[in-house]
Amino acid sequence: MSKTIAILAPGAMGGAVARRLVEHGARVLTSLDGRSEATRKRAAEAGMVGADDNQIAGADIILSIVPPGEAVALAERLAALIVRRDKKPIVVDCNAVNVDTVQRIEEIIGSAQAPFVDGGIIGFPPQPGGKSPAFYVCGEHAKDVAVLKDFGLDVRIVEGPVGAASALKMSYAGIVKGLAGIGSAMVVAATKAGAADALRNELALSQPAILARLDFALPDMIPKA
Repeated sequence: MSKTIAILAPGAMGGAVARRLVEHGARVLTSLDGRSEATRKRAAEAGMVGADDNQIAGADIILSIVPPGEAVALAERLAALIVRRDKKPIVVDCNAVNVDTVQRIEEIIGSAQAPFVDGGIIGFPPQPGGKSPAFYVCGEHAKDVAVLKDFGLDVRIVEGPVGAASALKMSYAGIVKGLAGIGSAMVVAATKAGAADALRNELALSQPAILARLDFALPDMIPKA
């Protein structure tokens, strides 16, 4: 059965997730008010349909995928739209926010009597023909969004209260980025001392898994610096 899913906003991750959902038969809405021409083009290429606030609030599921600093404001906007509706959408916060913030968002959405799911995305935006990032979800209504598996997303339920999925995301990111940060600092130090080749050779001999991880992670960190 088809689902109507709203994604706010159509950024790099949101647009790519929308494309995956559309490819698997979902109808995906988004808000394009005040958005740039580049964003409008991205949304169109992903198969997203521009919608007004009332249509957004009428979706089956709303995925919040915005910069972390915008997550609370978006929750407040959604709650104001949803509170007037008899049929409530499931709101999933997929943003990289801490536990206190996602619990605050749960309270905001709960004030509109709408079901809420805490979500955390681990992985890169899905590419055509590639795998989906992992969507970890938790909370009372997490099982209700498992249906997104039928639309091409890798949904994984975390057995825990709201906050568990966000904590998983933040902890994972801290470990991965922390290792990359330490590794890059040590590579720079070795390079300055003329020991870069020797360091690489030693890692290849005694720590091949760490070397492989650094080879993968360090180039990827440059655009994020």
